[in-house]
Amino acid sequence: MTRIAAAAGAGGDPVPCLSWPVMRLLRLFSPVHAIKDFVAYVRGREKHEYWFLLLSIGITMVIGWGFVHDSHFERAYKREIIYVESWPANRSDAEIIAQQQIDLAKERAATAEFERERAKRQAEWKRIDNQLRSWGI
Repeated sequence: MTRIAAAAGAGGDPVPCLSWPVMRLLRLFSPVHAIKDFVAYVRGREKHEYWFLLLSIGITMVIGWGFVHDSHFERAYKREIIYVESWPANRSDAEIIAQQQIDLAKERAATAEFERERAKRQAEWKRIDNQLRSWGI
C-alpha cells in the first residue's frame, strides 16, 4: 500500500504524506550547525571589520535611544471634575436662551485661549525652523 493510499484511509480523498520530506529538510537546520556556521564566518573576518561592526551597532543604538528618549514626556496631571447642572423641566425659552448665551461666551473664551497657545507653539517651531534653515539644515 502506498503512502497516499494509506493516508487516504477508508475511501477518503488521497492526502499526500508530507512528514517525510519535511523531516528530511529539518535535519539540515540545527543549533549546532548554526553555531558552527557563525564561528566559521567570524573567523574569516579581519580585525578592522569588528571595530566597524561595533561602531555601526553603537551608532544605531544611540539613534534608537534618542528616539525613545525624545518620545517620552510627562503629562501634567490635571484633575477634571465635571459638574452636571439640574434644570427644571418647566424652564422658559428665555431662560434657556440666556443660559446658552452665557455658555457661548465661555466657549469662545476657551477657544480664543486655545488658539493663542497654538499660535505661541507655532511661533516657537517657526523660530526653530528658521534657525535650522540659516544653518543650511
